[in-house]
Amino acid sequence: MNRNKFLIGFVVVFSILLTSFVFYFYQVFFSENILVEKGDEIILIEEDMDFKDLQDMVYDRGIVNDMLSFSFVAKILEYQENMKPGLYLMKKDMTNLQAVRMLRAGNQVPTSTTFNNVRLKPDLAGKITDNLQADSAQFLKLLNNDSLITAYGFNQQNIMSMFIPNTYEVYYTISEQALFDKMYAEYQRFWTDERKQKAEKLGLTPLEVSALASIVQAESVQSDERPKIAEVYLNRLERNMALQADPALVFAVGDFTIKRVLNVHKEVDSPYNLYKYRGLPPGPINLPEIESIDAVLNPDDHNYLYFCAKPDFSGYHTFATNLRQHNINARAYQNALNRSNIYR
Repeated sequence: MNRNKFLIGFVVVFSILLTSFVFYFYQVFFSENILVEKGDEIILIEEDMDFKDLQDMVYDRGIVNDMLSFSFVAKILEYQENMKPGLYLMKKDMTNLQAVRMLRAGNQVPTSTTFNNVRLKPDLAGKITDNLQADSAQFLKLLNNDSLITAYGFNQQNIMSMFIPNTYEVYYTISEQALFDKMYAEYQRFWTDERKQKAEKLGLTPLEVSALASIVQAESVQSDERPKIAEVYLNRLERNMALQADPALVFAVGDFTIKRVLNVHKEVDSPYNLYKYRGLPPGPINLPEIESIDAVLNPDDHNYLYFCAKPDFSGYHTFATNLRQHNINARAYQNALNRSNIYR
């Protein structure tokens, strides 16, 4: 009798313990433990972080409710030895199992890279890799790699044309080469058949359009005026006139603090000195924005050959069909400069 009582008691205790263990096991793996009663959050796991760093981060930010159960699941799934850097979306009310599986699989959310107001390759390398794991110095090496850029159909002078200023979605962990490939794919996507046909109608290649668009962009801060300026340069090209673009000359000199172009600057021997050499420069003098490229592809229809800044310093220009009128306009602007403190 005593033996039977003991066995029954043992079975009861064992059943209770087993039930408790199963219930706890279920709670650890399948109960909500991430951002309970909070909103979704994104976390960044960097290359040099270990699991302790991750624990500290999610604890400090109040992302994980019960750190012990989260760490236990991570240990069971061997996540500690398989951490992957990147950006991850931690959703409210996730279970430990859902969170750890996502992190272990490296299921990142995309981030964005944005670049504009770029003139030189180091500027581009710095901006395009900002907030990414990719290294700007390594990306700059790709921009200067002759064999690589030649394989893509560019050279050292026009490779910047491949980068269309915009905001692009990428993964935080994207490599420098993959980022380069991504930009080439975006370049090809941008140059649609329609845009190519418009360029061909103007007698220009896409690379030449980018070079001209960079000058047009530098000439005016007023975007609504750019199609008008683009047509001035297209009229000059059609007549085989030197473009005489001051922004290109400043690029040739390499001193971007220049406010007023002088005759001494016009003596520099450079293919970007469009006072000395006819035609377009060998590459863009900045990264032309989409709006500027489309201004060249969709220019105004007029017969102006000259333009100069208006004396009211509005950022707009006065246009002329002949040199005589242009000199009058230019004199009015110079007089306005002399009367003001600008560029002194």
